[in-house]
Amino acid sequence: MTDAVWNERRLGEDKQRRNDHRSPYQRDRARILHSAAFRRLQAKTQVLGVGMNDFYRTRLTHSLEVSQIGTGICAQIKQKQPEYNALLDSMSLIESLCLAHDIGHPPFGHGGEIALNYMMRDKGGFEGNGQTFRILTRLEPYTEFYGMNLCRRTLLGILKYPAPFSALFSRQKQPAVANFRQLKPGDWLPVKGLFDDDIEILDWVLAPLSENDRALFLSSHEVEGVKHKRTRYKSLDCSIMELADDIAYAVHDLEDAIVMGIVNEAQWRTDVTLTLLETQDDWLKNEFSTISERLFSSKHHQRKDAIGTLVNGFVTAISIQENPLFEEPLLRYNAALEPAFAEALNVLKQFVYKYVIRKPEIQMVEYKGQQIVMELFEAFISDPERLLPLNTRERWLASEQAGENSYRVIADYISGMTDEFAARLHQHLFSAKSASMMELNCEF
Repeated sequence: MTDAVWNERRLGEDKQRRNDHRSPYQRDRARILHSAAFRRLQAKTQVLGVGMNDFYRTRLTHSLEVSQIGTGICAQIKQKQPEYNALLDSMSLIESLCLAHDIGHPPFGHGGEIALNYMMRDKGGFEGNGQTFRILTRLEPYTEFYGMNLCRRTLLGILKYPAPFSALFSRQKQPAVANFRQLKPGDWLPVKGLFDDDIEILDWVLAPLSENDRALFLSSHEVEGVKHKRTRYKSLDCSIMELADDIAYAVHDLEDAIVMGIVNEAQWRTDVTLTLLETQDDWLKNEFSTISERLFSSKHHQRKDAIGTLVNGFVTAISIQENPLFEEPLLRYNAALEPAFAEALNVLKQFVYKYVIRKPEIQMVEYKGQQIVMELFEAFISDPERLLPLNTRERWLASEQAGENSYRVIADYISGMTDEFAARLHQHLFSAKSASMMELNCEF
């Protein structure tokens, strides 16, 4: 498929700006970087709650680090496998995907996502990646109706789960809980896909594909232990972004946990060192036999050196692999880790999940956010015309009049909030003692 097709935008543009020689993907990167949705990531939880400490990462700093790792992966592949240089000719494209990949995640991290999915349980569900696609293509007001109006290839690259909710959702009926306080996240895990409300935009993104490629790309399968179906494939650009995200999560969030004393060297040796000493890769075996001394050193520069060593190890173990089932090169080729390094990365991710994500103090913060989001949603849906801010109310009324999913408008509004804004708005609505509403700017 020609570059011209993948560079297309849904809304044609002829801005005629003075001496603007940027590529289409440089323009996309600028739109993402300067968007309000991207700025809000500075006040959204990554792993540790915003405000608990001034050192660790927020969604915004995480996204910046994912972008740096993503371009590092591209540079490494171009050096190691120059035959794919034509497919990886734009670092701005990879930066765009990495900067935008978390832009749809709601306040309070996983707790906020679970809460919105529960409140949308009969209205198409909620999931952070689906909301990212929606913000980029509909909601961010760079244009009136087309979101940021990004290139088709950029939108293809953001599709981590390229299938609609209705194709992935398990029909097993889950009873509603008697009280929000009783909601268990494991019972309401979201469908990892796009919203049915946005299917026509997905159709536009995939329009250049052959019938065979489209059907294969949209296909899904059952995964043991997972309630809903999962998609099978992603584009080349998305595979690079996802690897960069996984590396940042496993390594950089580990660094936050070490610095704050959440994990210790004994846990590391038991769960990571002993496991990875069984690997067949000599580099991994040698590095993980000694790296704990630097990771847990009281000297900050030694810890930083260890973190850099881990990131470099994973980045340099990535190469392009081919799937001959696809015709389109952007789908035929994907970036992948060498098997031993893929296993090592999974060990690190499980370590972070076990000792950080599941830590009771972290779960309490997540639980509190979960309650805030559900109670805000319940309030707004009880009387939208009375409680929603003006712009959102207009969108809600237009949706109602068009016979569309008006619940989605409320999910859009709440998911765009920062942690602090959602907490303050909740206090204003439900606490006898609260600040003046004049101090809250409810419009986005």
